[in-house]
Amino acid sequence: MNMIDSHHHLWDLKAVEYPWLNAKGIKRFFGDPTPIQRNYLLDEFRLDAQKNGFGSSVHIQVGAQDGLAEAKWVQSISDANPDWPMVQVVFCDLTSPDLESVLDGYLKLPSVRGVRQIIGRAPEEDNSTGTNDLLNSEAFLRGLRSVGERGLSFDLQLIPELMVATSKILKDAPKTKVALCHAGSPHDRTTKGLEVYAKQLGEMSRLSNVTCKLSGLGMFDHGWTTDTIKTIIDICLKQFGENRCMFGSNFPVDKLYSSYETLFESYKEIIPKECHETVFYKVAKDFYFY
Repeated sequence: MNMIDSHHHLWDLKAVEYPWLNAKGIKRFFGDPTPIQRNYLLDEFRLDAQKNGFGSSVHIQVGAQDGLAEAKWVQSISDANPDWPMVQVVFCDLTSPDLESVLDGYLKLPSVRGVRQIIGRAPEEDNSTGTNDLLNSEAFLRGLRSVGERGLSFDLQLIPELMVATSKILKDAPKTKVALCHAGSPHDRTTKGLEVYAKQLGEMSRLSNVTCKLSGLGMFDHGWTTDTIKTIIDICLKQFGENRCMFGSNFPVDKLYSSYETLFESYKEIIPKECHETVFYKVAKDFYFY
């Protein structure tokens, strides 16, 4: 079994424009991006993933200035590496008046499986970007439905404080498959914070069309250990069940905090052995590689 990494990024700074990767000296919610403000290409990612037993992956859009340009570049990488099956999730503004034509344009790329539009990253950044306002947009709900009607999925990135409001919207788009990125970004890692997170996550886990990505847990815990992330993974497995949880490395962002091997070995230790094939392969295969 070649496992599937359901959440990673690649970038070529000469091929595609990424404003945040070219903005030097600006600290982000996940820390100092300086070490990764360089090309991160498939060969480097494969070197890490393949030696740990992974054989295919899902590329997630990552803040390019032009989403279609990024998608076409990713498609070219996929085409050039048939021995590494890679599909992608692209950026799309679901409130755009020309959404239908944009989605149809993306569907011309055979590697496209879903779209992502970030609702929430972290409280401090959200206050300045205003991304939370998407939840007040009727066009956003219409967009979610259009995504599902085309057989595409939606990668949902938000923070726990937004889960109740977001779940109400998702209930009205039941035919759209949703992947909850980074386990819902639990940023408050105190005992009380995780108790509140577990209650908020329940709003998501009760929706049968939502699958949870066990990814990106280092972004709010830079010195993480197996013990410090175990509670989150256990909560997700308990609420969603193994059949709705999938592993994602979030590399190279989470490469800021650990090696791929360290990350993978910790997940293997936390996740019950009898669930490994499901969480590290089957769920991602069924969700993205249909």
